[in-house]
Amino acid sequence: MQHPTHHATETPDKPAYILARTGKVVTYGELDRQSNRIAQLFRSLGLGAGDHIALLLPNDEHFMQVCWGAQRSGLIYTPISTHLKRDEIAYILQNSDAALLVTNAAFMPLLREVEDSGVELRHRFLVDGSDQGFISWQEAIAAQPDGAIADEQAGARMVYTSGTTGQPKGVLSDFAPDMPIGTMPTKLTGMAKIFGIDAQTVLLSPAPLYHSAPLGFVHIVMHLGGTAVILDKFDAEAALRAIQDYRVTHSQWVPIMFHRMLALDENERITYDLSTHRMAIHAAAPCPVELKQRMIDWWGPILAEYYASTESTGFTSIDSPEWLAHPGSVGRAKGSTVHILDDEGRELQAGQIGTVYFEAAKARFAYYKDPEKTASSYNDKGWASVGDLGFVDEEDYLYLTDRKSFMIISGGVNIYPQEIENLLLGHPKVADVAVIGLPNEEFGEEVKAVVQPRSWEDAGADLAAELTMWCRERLANLKVPRSFDFECELPRQENGKLYKKILIDRYLQKESA
Repeated sequence: MQHPTHHATETPDKPAYILARTGKVVTYGELDRQSNRIAQLFRSLGLGAGDHIALLLPNDEHFMQVCWGAQRSGLIYTPISTHLKRDEIAYILQNSDAALLVTNAAFMPLLREVEDSGVELRHRFLVDGSDQGFISWQEAIAAQPDGAIADEQAGARMVYTSGTTGQPKGVLSDFAPDMPIGTMPTKLTGMAKIFGIDAQTVLLSPAPLYHSAPLGFVHIVMHLGGTAVILDKFDAEAALRAIQDYRVTHSQWVPIMFHRMLALDENERITYDLSTHRMAIHAAAPCPVELKQRMIDWWGPILAEYYASTESTGFTSIDSPEWLAHPGSVGRAKGSTVHILDDEGRELQAGQIGTVYFEAAKARFAYYKDPEKTASSYNDKGWASVGDLGFVDEEDYLYLTDRKSFMIISGGVNIYPQEIENLLLGHPKVADVAVIGLPNEEFGEEVKAVVQPRSWEDAGADLAAELTMWCRERLANLKVPRSFDFECELPRQENGKLYKKILIDRYLQKESA
């Protein structure tokens, strides 16, 4: 059986996960006992298979215990982003039908606002105390027996999409009544095989566990009996130190993390012993060619990229040797077929940009309680898309160009912000950048770049002129940003995605004021 309860019997003292910053170790024996107590608590509260719970927690020792407690009691659990605001949290709690919330005291002021908005939860717990209706999680689970519940069955996660446009949408996957707790979802089994994850794996997870990919990879590792090393938050030096100190074999990243590690002084970077590190997995956002090449030059050909979505519409992957032969590609499809379609639904030839669709034999996904949005993700042939744009080459390697919702149309020409962002990220004074389209009376839209400089002292007209010239030397004139603005930090989450809607709304409000 592939489950922590099996590893608790075979290797009870082996670390299931380690919190890198503090060195806190949770063994398989401890994880099994705690997740059993949590499952017992759920049953004592009347929660049965198919019921929903939510957790609003940082990357702490409780996060995975709650998940495994839900997983072994047939519950559907929703991790909520710790960066969300009142209305967003209220929406997810209501939309997910959560009957129980586990959180910590840091979020109490925000949750009081959520309660004031009319959200009601039957059961509310704090992992670090109790407070006005929120019961002590520690005391509640300590009062429960640590044996297995009588009706164990596999639960499932329901992760909400990022909500970069519109409301976030819940995606319930891999849930079936009466499924044994040791059943690892087919998708996760396939990823374990592709990336060589097994009981000897030591995985570094530097991103928030409320995101789909980090949580998925940590689950794979614990299903198989490896060890996950979890950062409470990403820090470039802390990540390198963790690889060295915990003898990490595998890691999982997003491209902005590569950018920030490469920004460290080279003499500082080379002091870390990364000799055990043999697989660096990355996804979530397309990786600029120059950036990935620099990472391969530094770490060797150990980078493995994949393209997928929370909806699991399809999957592609590519290792470093393949990528070096097809730079910029996110790989070929595994278990599905890629189709590139134009706006009329006609299939395009190799090299032509269109909307990326996947034809897969697996069951269709569904957005929770949103049949209209679900239906809009499929075409009349049953192929699914999440709105990404791209093309395939003659060998069926897929290349992504941008999200359809971010495309800029200026003077009747399609402009893909990702191309401009990738170019600007190669400038030594740029730490991060978002390229957006704003209304223009003559051309329909114009290109604006919002830049986070490496040093705030560089922000201003001189850097804007320097970046304009940088773009003019490398891009067609229509793609060169008409203006540059500077911000101390862009609205980018740890999953690598830019929340461009925040920027666009801000500029539109300025123009209408």
